[in-house]
Amino acid sequence: MLQFVIAGLVLGGIYAICSAGLVITYTSSGVLNFAFGAIAFFIARLYYFLNTQHTWSIVPAAVLSIVVAAPALGVFLYYALFKHLRLASPMIKVVATIGLLVAIPAAAVLIFGDQPINAAPGLAPQPVAVYQVIGVAVTLDQVIVYACVLATVLFGALILRYTDVGLKVRAMVDSPAMTDLSGTNPNFISVGVWAVSTLFAGLAGVLAAPIVGLDPDKFTILIAASFAAVVAARLRNLTVAVVVALLMGIATSLIEGYLPPSSAWTTEFIDAVPFIVVAVVLVYELLRRGRVGETDAWGGALDRAITPQGESRLAGSTSSVVETASLGFFGKYAGPVVLIAAIGVVPLIVQGYWVGVMGAGFAYAVILLSWTIVTGEGGMLWLCQITFAGVGALTTWQLAANHGWPVLLAVLAGGVIALLMGVVVGLLSIRLGDLYVALVTLTFGLLMENLVFTLPTFVNQGLGITVNPPGFASSQRAFAYLCFAVFVIIALFIVNFRRSTTGLALNAARWSEAGAKTSGISVVQQKVIAGALAALIAGIGGGLFAMSQSAIQPNTEFATFEGIVWLAVLVTWGVRSNAAALLGGVSLALLPAITQNYLPNWTSNVTPVLFGLGAVSAAKYPDGVLAEQSRRLRGLLLHMRHRSGGTDMPDLTAAGAEVGRATTTRVAENIS
Repeated sequence: MLQFVIAGLVLGGIYAICSAGLVITYTSSGVLNFAFGAIAFFIARLYYFLNTQHTWSIVPAAVLSIVVAAPALGVFLYYALFKHLRLASPMIKVVATIGLLVAIPAAAVLIFGDQPINAAPGLAPQPVAVYQVIGVAVTLDQVIVYACVLATVLFGALILRYTDVGLKVRAMVDSPAMTDLSGTNPNFISVGVWAVSTLFAGLAGVLAAPIVGLDPDKFTILIAASFAAVVAARLRNLTVAVVVALLMGIATSLIEGYLPPSSAWTTEFIDAVPFIVVAVVLVYELLRRGRVGETDAWGGALDRAITPQGESRLAGSTSSVVETASLGFFGKYAGPVVLIAAIGVVPLIVQGYWVGVMGAGFAYAVILLSWTIVTGEGGMLWLCQITFAGVGALTTWQLAANHGWPVLLAVLAGGVIALLMGVVVGLLSIRLGDLYVALVTLTFGLLMENLVFTLPTFVNQGLGITVNPPGFASSQRAFAYLCFAVFVIIALFIVNFRRSTTGLALNAARWSEAGAKTSGISVVQQKVIAGALAALIAGIGGGLFAMSQSAIQPNTEFATFEGIVWLAVLVTWGVRSNAAALLGGVSLALLPAITQNYLPNWTSNVTPVLFGLGAVSAAKYPDGVLAEQSRRLRGLLLHMRHRSGGTDMPDLTAAGAEVGRATTTRVAENIS
């Protein structure tokens, strides 16, 4: 048993370093950095580039990558992005870090090359020295991990708690504005914290590389596992985070030692251990307190009072409402309708392979519409929509291929199964607060990916599953238009949903939950409805996507972090727009196909960088590229109408007030 404990302390130590960096960042800035794993991979890849590819010795390579490059990257990210997110909504903060999660690994591949690296050196000289401790072999790499964990604990427990620097950091957490008034520059403290956090990320990356290799997906999953310790620490308690991380590593090692190694289920269960911990902790806290909720106290009342409200939400702006109201029906709907119609004509123009690509793009678009409901309308960041799509695909396959159901009826049934799961996820997560909703849905997706999507029935000895389209849509063009018709039907449903009582109530809750509750709106009920509908749409889209592929492997095609890339694409175009969902879906199918057929291989990583940066831009343009350009076009049309008609420009203040009064009245009437 002792050897398993010692081995587990290595993995737990890496978890602990990651958890420390995440906790320090959150407590000082209010940002739970989902890009921590991407940063760790980038620094580990830089260390490998210096140490292995350019034969630098360990010390200078480690100093340049961990001590110099990692903090410099943290400083750059702070001034370029996180400085402007200090009091933004939790959703915007998460979306911004998700953009970095997508962009940074792709940028690393562009810089350092895309050769697979299965074995990477750590900080110990090669060959790695081995010592005997109480009859158990311990490598120098393991000793270095233990030393780094000890240093991390000392840094957190001593420096942050008992030094002047720690006092200033804790003061800034309570209120940056008051800290500024006391003569301490909060920006200086924040940039220092981000430098330390990315140093931890770089250290964890270099230490983890010998264990997981230099695979960005494995790094991201490793860091996602560290969220378990962070959640157990309620995002703030560094000591608890480190202790839970170490215990989690030991538990994982013991399970690996005592479960049968020949079973494929053993491997999947081991990978799922951290996410089971997250689920247990959240359910316990929910039953004990009724609400976990990220703290409301990051930044004091003075900070929130001096910060403009409503500017950092994934929601439509009042100005756009006023402009479209001024332009009437044509100004509101002509642009999206023309764009959707133009894209719908494409399968008639292209031939052969490209018709199939467009069909897959339309299936992607249906799945993306699920985020349009849950995030765009409901204001909730669910990271498991791709999981619901996988559930829809597997249900469709089971019913159509194994039970003889008509395939379209099986698709609908898959959507219903996903809807039921969506209700359960919503009931368990919505009371937890915005940040925990993202963590719960991420955990749910990873559990399904590890425990369900990898079952032998679905893997089918590596062949995957195959779902044939209905007979009337057996040709690629007919199938493409089947998917397009489903997209149009769901898009029209969403348009009407926005005008319904639930849609208006969700809109009110998105802007102010407290105000919505005061008006008698059941925020939880409305959000559960939105989540359930989104899961239904994702499940239907998953069934269509399964038909668009010759064969699919659920654990790869519907991997949770692949879904995060899809979300980044949608946020780039616009999370509240049906037309943006169509553009996003076509982009997901068309751009890789163009790259594969016409461009050099290295360009395949340019697209993730661009879409990752597009998600980051949500900090400034919450409605996305399409909405921003539409807003500018509407402004131009209003100006042209003013110039040609000689009428006065509308009073935007009065118009905005009128829109607000009309919306409030309509909600009240529907509720009563």
